[in-house]
Amino acid sequence: MTLRPMGAMTGSVRIEPNRPVKLTAALATFEQLWSPRIVPRVNDYDVRVAKVAGEHIWHAHDETDEFFLVIDGELRIALRGPGTPGPDQEAGEREVVLPAGAVFVVPRGVEHRPSSPEGASILMFEPTGTPTTGDRHEDIPVHINTTTGHALD
Repeated sequence: MTLRPMGAMTGSVRIEPNRPVKLTAALATFEQLWSPRIVPRVNDYDVRVAKVAGEHIWHAHDETDEFFLVIDGELRIALRGPGTPGPDQEAGEREVVLPAGAVFVVPRGVEHRPSSPEGASILMFEPTGTPTTGDRHEDIPVHINTTTGHALD
């Protein structure tokens, strides 16, 4: 998978009521990493697609869980703090590895840091208005776009 950082839009996809949206076509409309696009909305939730590569930041969403589906590539999610124990582990820090087709839900309030060394395309499902950098986070580097999702052009 080849992902390029910050670039221009490469096309457009029309979102029409009661019509399917092809995720690969939606992902082809932009190049920016860690900058999700809202595909449709479902009630008060956004369905967002994003291209990711490298590391995001440690952050937490205090009021909502965060759903991840890997469309292509591999996504790693580091977790830390209360509520993060894995099988046969005590609370602390662990990493979840998601191959293409896998889903994972980060529980509300749990600090997490998504990353993808080789790049991935992902789908996220979260309440409309949820910022990508959460309610609590570390310093935000220039390659991370704090947003509540961009419209799909």
